[in-house]
Amino acid sequence: MKIYKESLNTMLGIVRNYTLQTTDMEIERRVYDIIENVRVNGDAALQEYSEKFDGVKVDNFKIDQAVMDEAYENLPDDLKKALLVAKKNITEFHNREIEQGFVDMDIPGIIRGQKVTPLDRVGLYVPGGTAAYPSTIMMTALPAKIAGVKKIVMVTPPQKDGINPAVLGAAKLAGVDVVYQVGGAQAVAALAYGTNQIPKVDKIVGPGNIYVATAKRQVFGQVDIDMIAGPSEIGIIADGSANPVHVAADLLSQAEHDPRARAILVTNDESFANAVSDEVERQLSQLPREEMARPAIENNSYIAIMDNVEDMFTVMNEVAPEHLEIQLPDPMQYMSMVQHAGSVFLGKYASEPLGDYVGGTNHVLPTSGTAKFSSPLGAYDFVKRISFTQFTRERLLEVAKDITTLARTEGLEAHARAIEVRFED
Repeated sequence: MKIYKESLNTMLGIVRNYTLQTTDMEIERRVYDIIENVRVNGDAALQEYSEKFDGVKVDNFKIDQAVMDEAYENLPDDLKKALLVAKKNITEFHNREIEQGFVDMDIPGIIRGQKVTPLDRVGLYVPGGTAAYPSTIMMTALPAKIAGVKKIVMVTPPQKDGINPAVLGAAKLAGVDVVYQVGGAQAVAALAYGTNQIPKVDKIVGPGNIYVATAKRQVFGQVDIDMIAGPSEIGIIADGSANPVHVAADLLSQAEHDPRARAILVTNDESFANAVSDEVERQLSQLPREEMARPAIENNSYIAIMDNVEDMFTVMNEVAPEHLEIQLPDPMQYMSMVQHAGSVFLGKYASEPLGDYVGGTNHVLPTSGTAKFSSPLGAYDFVKRISFTQFTRERLLEVAKDITTLARTEGLEAHARAIEVRFED
């Protein structure tokens, strides 16, 4: 891995160069054309793209409920057990996120409040290209169920041999209402605008490739989205007390996702940095997905050697990684120094894949520095808030002059008259 030993200011500049976002206008145009085609031509466009991009002819996009039931029943016992453990832990964690509305009646004659209500219909995008992701179904569907979403729709790319049974079994277990075999930007467009076969939803959540991410960005406003997620990334803060073998393995756990993934180690120990770099190369050469992971390690990943712990956290907060591991003695004491991260893993036994599968915290996380202003997917993403107000005549009269003064300052005479008319007689 590339190793930097620079001043704090220089290193911060290097981090910013790595995270600089660029827009591929050719992809933007292709995705725009796909969305427009689906919006205008509906299922016919979806069938065209399924043949073109997936090599699968699809007449009926909906997967029968009986197929989902059978897939779940036939799952291997060890996989079924793992999914049940994941469901239990994810449910326990996200149950704590449930929001309550409130009513403020502290001032006589005034009632103010907020009503929290679940979304009607949510679409889950589940990738299905180079790998199957039953864990993503658990992470997206379960918080939606907990929030009270009325209908959960899932899309996933069609496969020549049929949808992976692990994906269908996980959908059944997580409470997905209906699954459609359609993927890519065209699936996002179908969820955003609706077709004869696929219903329009209110929000689209879940990760995908650059085309899926671009499509989500383009349909935002027509529907809500969770975030523009991807590619995957991990940041690790560690000193010489950490095990280089463990740290290297954790770095590679994200590098194998995508050639554009990032794996970053920040340390204050040069010999440890070299040991990790050597260990990454040793393990990388043994990975089945080396072809995927090597470009990520060689092009996007690095080790930064800083003078002290404070500078280590300053650099990592600038990275704002999707996943952050803290492998320092007594790691909990450093949580106050974490300002920007999607999900934090404390200590040598909290390896990042714990969070991907059964730890309970969500693995749909902000990437590419967006953890500076956004949060992990949660039950709170599947509700909306409605505010309400009631005033008596006496209470409105008390503030009537303030309202009309502000309205006329803004040149909105009808606003002012709407208040004054109530007191004319």
